[in-house]
Amino acid sequence: MTTLSTHVLDAEAGRPKVGVPVRLERDGAVLTEGVTDDDGRLRFDADLAAGVHRLVFAVDTPFYPEITIAFRVADDGPAHLHVPILLSPFAFTTYRGS
Repeated sequence: MTTLSTHVLDAEAGRPKVGVPVRLERDGAVLTEGVTDDDGRLRFDADLAAGVHRLVFAVDTPFYPEITIAFRVADDGPAHLHVPILLSPFAFTTYRGS
């Protein structure tokens, strides 16, 4: 099984994005949800089975009301996945963190 965390950084302000609602989904069902903390981080308590999952961030920027990141958990994948987002009003970047 694999655990998951995320980190939302506000590139325009140069600081963590606090209070972003994030939900974790699989096959259209919500597995769990939470809100980023004072450091813009959120760690999910769920253990993820292999397959495709989605993180949905309610960022509410001038252009993006939400951002959905689909990612795959492999059977032989790492024990922990980290999916950060670097956010600005009209753009975002994500990558598989460590």
